Amino acid sequence: MPFFADSFSRHPIPRLCLVLLGLLAGGCGAPSFLVTPVANSNSLDEREVQSGGWGGGKIAIVEVEGMLINARGGGFLAPTENPVSKFAQQLEAAQRDSSVKAVVLRINSPGGTVTASDTMYELLRKFRKDTGKPIVASTQEVAASGGYYVACAADTIVVQPTSVVGSIGVIFESVTFKGTLDKIGVTATSIKSGYLKDIGSPWKLLQDDERGIMQQLVDEYFARFVAVVKQHRRVTESVAGDLNDYKKTSYTGVYSGRVFSGAKAVELGLADQTGLLSDAIDIARKLSKSPKASAVMYSRPYGYGGSIYASSPSPPPPSGVVQLSLPEQAGLLPTGFYYLWRP
Repeated sequence: MPFFADSFSRHPIPRLCLVLLGLLAGGCGAPSFLVTPVANSNSLDEREVQSGGWGGGKIAIVEVEGMLINARGGGFLAPTENPVSKFAQQLEAAQRDSSVKAVVLRINSPGGTVTASDTMYELLRKFRKDTGKPIVASTQEVAASGGYYVACAADTIVVQPTSVVGSIGVIFESVTFKGTLDKIGVTATSIKSGYLKDIGSPWKLLQDDERGIMQQLVDEYFARFVAVVKQHRRVTESVAGDLNDYKKTSYTGVYSGRVFSGAKAVELGLADQTGLLSDAIDIARKLSKSPKASAVMYSRPYGYGGSIYASSPSPPPPSGVVQLSLPEQAGLLPTGFYYLWRP
């Protein structure tokens, strides 16, 4: 193998790292190589997941799943897609196709960053305005905080009775290592342009005036969330309670940040009715006057989606390689403002 030997001699460290990774992942057995072809395409394939009548048009199922953040996530050697980017691409596909008569959002998300959630909400509003195609939201296990924020752009929200819905509110979290650093005799120093430049830094304690500034931003983003809910949902004053008291522990209205069951969400006016995803598809058919429309989903060319509940496929990790996912759900998220339910 003269080429490999020459390449190894010229770049010994990177090649050695690859060899060590292979040994760690595959153990000490006989060496083997497996090349699995993966589609090199950024396009989306359309897959029919529920048949309809001939010439009846289509209902596009668009996924809103997992952490809503405008960045790629996932694990070592197996990154996942940017959910905002994929969401926009699915809507574009549904908008270009004149045979798509309506969109069903299949939501299973605890929310995400304020901006990512708002971006997806605004993309839906623009889609509705530009196309006139009805949008129906269907919740699965969770449609909380940013996930619910996105659902508010739909004409109708259908929830399963056991779905977790709500968590209307904003959270800002930061960690500090100052106490730990003090114990081991390490001091962090910042050279900054202004007193507030390092606000929220993990190397210092949050001061009272800094806390006040961050609270102002939280209040602003919270007011936006409340305005979105009021614009789209039928939440009465008796259910909402006195918003002037929303920071008090005695306040238990829908804007307290608490979650509700899907059945309770309907009772409170946060959703329209209970039902399954198939019911949401039937409602989309009715709203679009397309009773014979089939249901389709968009996914990458690899994999297979066999039903309306199938997730968009992701490329499998390489054989013998352990997939290490970033522990987003464990709390290791970038410091920032979130429309997020974190039990």
